[in-house]
Amino acid sequence: MRNRSNSGARLDYYQRIVYRTILDLQNPVTGLLPSGAHTDHAWVRDNVYSIMAVWALAQAYRKSADLDEDRAKTYELEQSCVKLMRGLLMAMMKQKEKLERFKETQSTTDCFHAKYSSSTGATVVGDNEWGHLQLDATSLYLLILAQMTASGLQIVFNTDEVTFIQNLIFYIESAYCIPDYGIWERGDKTNHGFPELNASSIGMAKAALEAMNDLDLFGGRGGPTSVVHVLADEAQKCHAVLQSMLPRESNSKEVDAALLSIISFPAFAVEDPELIQQTRETIEEKLQ
Repeated sequence: MRNRSNSGARLDYYQRIVYRTILDLQNPVTGLLPSGAHTDHAWVRDNVYSIMAVWALAQAYRKSADLDEDRAKTYELEQSCVKLMRGLLMAMMKQKEKLERFKETQSTTDCFHAKYSSSTGATVVGDNEWGHLQLDATSLYLLILAQMTASGLQIVFNTDEVTFIQNLIFYIESAYCIPDYGIWERGDKTNHGFPELNASSIGMAKAALEAMNDLDLFGGRGGPTSVVHVLADEAQKCHAVLQSMLPRESNSKEVDAALLSIISFPAFAVEDPELIQQTRETIEEKLQ
């Protein structure tokens, strides 16, 4: 009988859960995850958060693999992550004309869509039919792309994709002055569809900009052409505006549970311990 550590057996338990709840739903062509059994709509934010569980499990397997079988599971889980992240990349690259327009107009109709078809990667609703401008979702994608790349995954394959990622950085770098619809896709809390500055979006953009700065998207095999750059001033402006807004989420929202994502996992965008504590206490006092 093969000897396995308790951690290896425990990881197998989590692997079964991950396959049953996440990977069994992954589209075999696009790699995207639908939001439910009876719809093929795949939200960018939901997909990234879901695949983070798979990536975390792959990291755990990589750290404590007992057998060749465990190393095979590590590779399978990692490639599922690559497939989804590339699926989102391809879906966004189909809208590259929007990105160029948005850099000039910053219009809510010229932004990337918040959700795509999990079976084709195409858009599923019109530009005016949804609160698509959600800078936190694009920032979250870039943040996790940077972390996965740093962990050794190859997600970006060629210089065209490097150029597009660099353009995505330009897309989010002015988050400190671009009103968006935020994590709840609603904007102003009166539900009239007005975008506004959201601290959670600014914080996620700040974290993404810092993670992406001078990152080689080809990992250890790249060169000057595969390194992306961030203007330090833009990250600093996001930092300054974020500091001034917390613990508020926006002009209309006194506080929001979405702030938990920037004062802690996954963004860790706030350095001031007192401000982190104040924000957490405000969330607990007013929402819990």
